[in-house]
Amino acid sequence: MRVHIPIPLRWGDLDAYNHVNNVAVMRILEEARVRALWVPESGEALPTAVLTATAGSDTNTLIAGHTVEYVAAIEYGREPLDVQLWISAVGGASADISYEVYADEKLVVRAESTMVFVDAATGRPRRIADAERAAWEPYFGEPISFKRDAKLARARERH
Repeated sequence: MRVHIPIPLRWGDLDAYNHVNNVAVMRILEEARVRALWVPESGEALPTAVLTATAGSDTNTLIAGHTVEYVAAIEYGREPLDVQLWISAVGGASADISYEVYADEKLVVRAESTMVFVDAATGRPRRIADAERAAWEPYFGEPISFKRDAKLARARERH
């Protein structure tokens, strides 16, 4: 199952070519990830939100890497983007978050982020808790298949 997070575009997300800039796309992915995984200080939390998002939390998260594939240009529109995300891998202290972003029901971005969970007091990676794994389990899914991966596989087959 995927979590659907609607993210509205801002006029400032556009670049000189009149489409959403790649830096803005990274912010959009970040916003969706935070809304999905962190418990808000007020308001309704998603079932996946099991990390505390307040100052003084015992957990920090760090992004160890991103892979992004732009499928089509994102043009400005009033309807929010549909950012779909799921957990595609879970390690001892890290998780891979996969995303597909849709504009007007058209796939425009595929991405994956590796997020590391860090104990705020020690600055060292911390184990993912059983409660976190249990909350995320319905949202486990296959990793993104990037075009680059398919090209590399074909190249390996030729050699």
